[in-house]
Amino acid sequence: MENRRRRRRGRTTLLIAAAAVLGVVAGTATGYAVQAEREPTPLPVLAQPGIGYPAKSLPGGKEAEPLSAKEDTRVRTDGDLRKLLVGKPSGAEEAFPDWLNDGWMSLDMYALDFQEPSVMFQDLTRDGFRRAVGASWTQGENREVNIFLVQFRASYTLGAAVHAEGQRSYMPDDEEYSAGNSGDPIKGSGNGRYYLYKPERKAGYLPLYRARAIAHRGDVMVDINMFDTKPISKKDIRTLAERQVERL
Repeated sequence: MENRRRRRRGRTTLLIAAAAVLGVVAGTATGYAVQAEREPTPLPVLAQPGIGYPAKSLPGGKEAEPLSAKEDTRVRTDGDLRKLLVGKPSGAEEAFPDWLNDGWMSLDMYALDFQEPSVMFQDLTRDGFRRAVGASWTQGENREVNIFLVQFRASYTLGAAVHAEGQRSYMPDDEEYSAGNSGDPIKGSGNGRYYLYKPERKAGYLPLYRARAIAHRGDVMVDINMFDTKPISKKDIRTLAERQVERL
C-alpha cells in the first residue's frame, strides 16, 4: 500500500494546484467583464536579446548546427542508456543477476522489486515508462551494489520526477530500515538524496547494512542500492551517486 499512497499523493498535489487555478479564474471573472469595455493596452515587446539559437540569423537555406551532447542532454539519453551507467570501481567484480538481460531490464522485472509489483507496474505505465537499465557488482568481502536508470517518455506527467519523489517521500518513515532518516543532498543533482539505513539484525545472521541514493535528471531517474555486512560510510554512497548523476 505504500507505493499506492505515494503515487496518489503526487496526483493529489496536481489536483490541488489545478483547483487553485480554477478558483483564481472564477474570482476574477467580473474583472474581465470590466476590462472588455476598455481600450486595449499595447503589449510589451516579447523579443529579448541573447536568448535565441543560433545567436545570429543564418543565410537563407542554411540551418543551425545541432546542439552537442554537452549542450543538450537528450543527445546522450536518447542513445544506448547502458553507456550512461557508471563503471564498477577497481577491484570489484561484475555480477550477473537474473533481473538483468545484457544490462537491460523489462518493466515487469523492475516492478517486481517493489512491495506491490502490480500497483507499481500500473503506476510506471501511466507515468510513461520507456526503458530501464542496470548494473550490479560485488566488492570486498560481502558488499553488493545495484544501480538502476529508469527513463520515461516526454509527457506532462514528468515521470522521472514523479517516480523519484515517490521513492524519496516514504524514506523518512520507513520503519523497517530508515525511520527518521531524512537523507543528505547529492551534490550537483538539485533534487537527489542519499540515505544510510539502520542495520537489520537477525539471530544467527550477520547484520545487514544498506545505503540508498535517489535522484533524477531530465527524463531519467537514478536509484542506487548498496548492501554490506559491515557499516557503509556516507562517503561511499555519496561518491557513487555523484559520479552517476554527473554522467546524465
